[in-house]
Amino acid sequence: MLKKKKTEVYALGEHISMSADKARRVIDQIRGRSYEETLMILELMPYRACYPILKLVYSAAANASYNMGSSETNLVISKAEVNEGTTVKKLKPRARGRSFPIKRSTCHITIVMKDISLDDEYVEMSSLKKTRWKKKSTAMTYRDMYNSGGLWDKK
Repeated sequence: MLKKKKTEVYALGEHISMSADKARRVIDQIRGRSYEETLMILELMPYRACYPILKLVYSAAANASYNMGSSETNLVISKAEVNEGTTVKKLKPRARGRSFPIKRSTCHITIVMKDISLDDEYVEMSSLKKTRWKKKSTAMTYRDMYNSGGLWDKK
């Protein structure tokens, strides 16, 4: 029986007190990027959602290095999603004995990282990009055609 080596690890943050839409705005920017590029993006973006997402990305990378022994240069964020969590409902006292409802929304953030050195698809793609030989171009430029008299032969 063949056992497939696990290539993905994840980090899950639950009940983070911010709107799911505000967190999605940041998550959409980092989905599919490498680990180092993600850290640079999250440190430079001016949104409040960046700090909890940065902590989750660090946690997922630590999980990958501890569980799979992979280096951080080979990690890519393969999946990142934000789901709505529970809503904390409070009542704020107002004038004349009335009350005003306050709703604090929360969200659940999941970051899934993949090690591209262990994944077969990425290895095949990278081996196709690096060719050992270059094919010489057989197309002639206009200058070559003019100098050789190929197009403008005066017969």
